[in-house]
Amino acid sequence: MKKIHAHIVPAVAIVLATTSIFGCSSHPSGQPVRSDSTLTVTLSKATTSNAGEINLSGQLVSAQTASISTRVMGYITAIRVKVGDKVERGQPLANIASQDIAAKRAQADAALTQAVAALESAKKDYERYKILFSQQSASQKELDNMTLQYRSAQAQVAAAKEMRKEADANMAYANLNAPFSGIITQKMADAGSMASPGMPILMLERTGSYQVNAYATESQISMLRTGMALTVAIGSANKTLNAAISEISRSAENTGGQYLIKANIPDNEAAGLFPGSYVNVSIPVKTKSNSAGGQVLVPISAIVHQDELNGIYTVSNDNRAMLRWLRLGKIQGDKVEVLSGLSSNDAFISSADGRLYNGAPVKVK
Repeated sequence: MKKIHAHIVPAVAIVLATTSIFGCSSHPSGQPVRSDSTLTVTLSKATTSNAGEINLSGQLVSAQTASISTRVMGYITAIRVKVGDKVERGQPLANIASQDIAAKRAQADAALTQAVAALESAKKDYERYKILFSQQSASQKELDNMTLQYRSAQAQVAAAKEMRKEADANMAYANLNAPFSGIITQKMADAGSMASPGMPILMLERTGSYQVNAYATESQISMLRTGMALTVAIGSANKTLNAAISEISRSAENTGGQYLIKANIPDNEAAGLFPGSYVNVSIPVKTKSNSAGGQVLVPISAIVHQDELNGIYTVSNDNRAMLRWLRLGKIQGDKVEVLSGLSSNDAFISSADGRLYNGAPVKVK
């Protein structure tokens, strides 16, 4: 029995040692141990918006847009441009099959030729009867009849000319040309498709002339006036431009309770801009109390979301990332209002060269 016990004891010791080794390699919580490598971070400070400033989201659009369509029905025989092409005023864009229009124009030409010939004959008869009447060789009634025939022939020529103009106008709608210089932004049909009156075929936008469309709420619209200065931040072009309100809509019936405002972008600032880009508009306004604390704003990109909570990373005194919970308000462009949890000019981590976590060692860039 003693020999048996002597063999068991070393085996138990091996098992205990092995368990001890694997137990030391696991975190008590069951989660992997975080690396203690120091992260390099960039700090930014919370900003305060002026209490007398309206911030809106808007969109950059072309100041002039045309929907290219036809007023005749027929098959599209050719589309001569594609999306992105720059075109000049009068440049051919598309053609519609126009055999029936050509036939009507030929009929109008024939009717005009016939009417002109009838007019020449009536004019000669009229002039001859005038001479006969002066010589008392024709009666007043005969002269009156020739006069009526002459005037009727003149009217027939005028009607034939109008028919020719109508045929020419219809033929113009079968050959679609650019109404102004610009760029093709959309193509809604292809060659072989049936075109019908009013159906858009192409969209043309004027280049180099842009405006901003933004929407204001009912509480904001009362503080806005045409000509007020504003700033436009265009993220896609990394530009901030100065402009002025050029137009204010006083009706929100068809815009979901929002009031449309427009601002023209100066032509000398149009380089590098793209229609459709989203922008942030800031409009200084006068208020009765302009000394209020204002709104604390931070970038949306710096906010951390965990379940239903929102927070932001700051740096503690011992250079570690510290997650601070916030209560957020309205979103204003690419920033969000902080109602509590962060004060104006408080520093927060805006970017890091690795994944942040609470307590991570950090080094400020």
